[in-house]
Amino acid sequence: METARVVDRAGAATALARAYLDRELPFEDRYAAEAALTALLDDPSSKVRAALAEALSMSRHAPMQVIAALAADQPDVAAPILARSPMLSDSDLIDRVGDGREGTQRLVAQRPQLAMGVSAAIAEVGSLDACLAMVDNPSAEIAAVSFRRMIERHGHEPRMRVALAADQRLPSDCRHTLLVQLGEALREAPLVKALVGAARAEKLTRDACVRASLTLIETIDPDEHEALVEHLRMRGDLTAGFIVRMVAHGKIDFFGHVMMALTGQSHTRIRGLLVNGRDLAVSALLQKAGLAKPFHRPLIRALSVWRDVAQGRRVAGAQEVSWLMMESIGATPGQSGPAAESAELAGLLRSIHLDALRENARLQAQAIAAA
Repeated sequence: METARVVDRAGAATALARAYLDRELPFEDRYAAEAALTALLDDPSSKVRAALAEALSMSRHAPMQVIAALAADQPDVAAPILARSPMLSDSDLIDRVGDGREGTQRLVAQRPQLAMGVSAAIAEVGSLDACLAMVDNPSAEIAAVSFRRMIERHGHEPRMRVALAADQRLPSDCRHTLLVQLGEALREAPLVKALVGAARAEKLTRDACVRASLTLIETIDPDEHEALVEHLRMRGDLTAGFIVRMVAHGKIDFFGHVMMALTGQSHTRIRGLLVNGRDLAVSALLQKAGLAKPFHRPLIRALSVWRDVAQGRRVAGAQEVSWLMMESIGATPGQSGPAAESAELAGLLRSIHLDALRENARLQAQAIAAA
C-alpha cells in the first residue's frame, strides 16, 4: 500500500472489502482485515477511499468505524455511503444533514425509505436542492409540518412551488398556501403591474386565489376538509364572500365543515340541518356562524336547490343557483333591485353568475370543437 500505484491500491481495497464481507475468513484473518480496512481510511488518494466506500456501501456487516469515517469524507467518497448504507442510523444522517454541505444533504434526501425525522432535518436546514431532491423522492416520509417548513423557507422559489404542487403527499393547507404565494408573486410581477396597474393586479390575483381555492376543495380528500377549514379560518380567509361563492358552486360538504368550525356544533347536527333543516333553523345556524342577515336568504335558497339536486329532483349548476340567489334578494333584471344593505352582495352574486356563464360557454365551445 505504500509503494503501489493508485489504481492498484484501489483494486486492493475493493478485493479486501469483498473478502471481509464474505465472512468466510478465520477470526484472526478477519481481525487483521478489519485493521487493514481501517488503515485504508488514511490513504491520500480519494480514489482509493471511494473504491472502499463503493464496496462497503450496501452491506450491514461493514466495520462501523470505517462507515462512519467514510460518511464524513469528502463528497465523492461519501456519496455511496450516504446514498445507501444501511448502517447509518437516523441520528447519523441527521448529523450529516446538519453539517450544512449541500451535496451531502442532497445525497441523504435521495435515500430510499427516508425516515420522517431525517426529512424534518432536511426541511429545517437543507438547501433548496436538497429539499427538491426530498420532494422528488417518492419513498420519503414527510410530515405535514415539514412541508410547511419547506414552504416557509423556499416557497418563494418557482422550482419549489412546482415540485410541491405536483406532490400528492402535500396537505391541503400547504397546497392553499402555495396558491396564495403564487398569487402574491403574480401580483408583484413588474409585467402584471405595468399591464393592469397595482390596484387592478391586487383584485385580479385575489379573485384568482379565491377561484383556485374552490377548485382545491374539489381535488382534496374529504378527510382533509377539516384541516383546510382550520387553515382558512386562521388565515382569515373564511369571509362571508368566500362562503357565498362556496355555496353557489355546490361545495356543501365543505360548507358543513365550515359551519362546524364557526358554530362549534357537531357534524351530525350540521348535516341534519343541511339535509332536512327548515329555513328558520338554517337561518339560526347562519346567524350563529356570524353571517349577517342579508346573506341568509340567498344562502338558504342555494342550499334548497342543491338539496333537490342531491335527491335527484332537479338538475342545476352554479349558473342556475347563482341566478336564483340573485333573485332571492331582488337583484335580477326586472326586479325592484336589492336593498341597500344587499348591494355589495348583489355585486358578488352577479360576478359569480357571469363567471359561471363564461365557464359554461367555454365548455360548450370545447365540446363543439371536439365533435
